[in-house]
Amino acid sequence: MLEIGSIVEGKVTGLTGFGAFVSLPDGSSGMVHISEVSTSFVKDIKDHLTEGQEVKVKVININDDGKISLSIKKAHENDSESFSKQQRPPKKPRQANVWRGQPQRPSEENMSFEDMMQRFKQVSDEKMTDLKRSGESKHGGGYSRRGGNKNY
Repeated sequence: MLEIGSIVEGKVTGLTGFGAFVSLPDGSSGMVHISEVSTSFVKDIKDHLTEGQEVKVKVININDDGKISLSIKKAHENDSESFSKQQRPPKKPRQANVWRGQPQRPSEENMSFEDMMQRFKQVSDEKMTDLKRSGESKHGGGYSRRGGNKNY
């Protein structure tokens, strides 16, 4: 019989947008809410868990209906270093974010301060131009609520 606070091994049997279902050793099934998967923000649970994966979980609640709430992050509070290495599948490479700038190229490492400032200004100007274009395309053109054509 499971008790609140107990830590057990289970197997991920299903993934949803809000959490993961885990099969427990006693034959029951519980749910790990997406907020209980990791100590860091989880946007997509599939970046952290896969079906069939063995996980260590802590029972955090058993309600009157018999629904079992589980936590992976609380099961690993004392061994957080091994948790971060063992539980997560390899990270997918992140796509470049326009607002974070370009990664430094080896030739830029030995640039003078003036050259770095010139590069920064160029990148900044490009971003402002892109931002303005984006704003114009969202708002369309031609029609203006103010002044404009008063032939009505």
